Amino acid sequence: MRQTKLDEFLELEEQNKELEKLINLEVEKNRQKDKIMFQQNKMAAMGEMLNNIAHQWRQPLMEISSLFIPIQAKIDFDLDIDKKELNQTIIKLNEITKYMSNTIDDFKNFFATTKEKEEFKLSSQINASLNILSSSLKNNNIMLDIIVKKNPTVYGYKNEYTQVLINIINNAKDILIQRKIKNPKIIITIDEAEDEVIICVEDNGGGVKVKPIEDIFKPFFTYEKMNGTGIGLFMSKLIIENNMNGRLWVENKKDGALFKIITNK
Repeated sequence: MRQTKLDEFLELEEQNKELEKLINLEVEKNRQKDKIMFQQNKMAAMGEMLNNIAHQWRQPLMEISSLFIPIQAKIDFDLDIDKKELNQTIIKLNEITKYMSNTIDDFKNFFATTKEKEEFKLSSQINASLNILSSSLKNNNIMLDIIVKKNPTVYGYKNEYTQVLINIINNAKDILIQRKIKNPKIIITIDEAEDEVIICVEDNGGGVKVKPIEDIFKPFFTYEKMNGTGIGLFMSKLIIENNMNGRLWVENKKDGALFKIITNK
């Protein structure tokens, strides 16, 4: 009888070890899946960013070209070039190239991998996001309204937070374009309550037309976007809730969708 119980105990121990191995294997598989999805999101974001660089630089390059045209014309016709005019042209060129250099810094910072949490002002990350997206919004006549009720400091992964903002604003922009909304607009509100920091991104695109509404955060759910990967909003939720101990959700308002990011100070 004792031998039988011992055998049963040993068999149970062996089963537990096998079960533990299987659980560890599944956990590792899920980690690898998350890594792959994160990389896919980065690659998709890179494509978006390159497109935005093209938008950001097109106007400055046209301005540079327009500055050189009158100088080139005077050289071609052997006309005198006024030193004051030349000086003003050089000053303007310096301003444009500085702007282009700052744009590159914004994109470089977006793709930087920060391994340590740090304190940052929320307004500075919104500015960094909009420096990347502003031309694309302007080109599609999307009005942007920023309401700063408070300008709190957040403790977390700065670049990942910027990535979340870009994903959500891009998502709103794409829906406004896709649905051909008249007078499209995006409203960003910054606020704080006790120990929490709140950012709301609201659009007038008609709202999320899927049920349950939380499905838009599922991986590979493209939500009407023709060229979407379906991982931008999924990764955004993962970053806020897993990496920054916060919350990200969406609800429908009267005219459109409202995304709310809540993190601790």
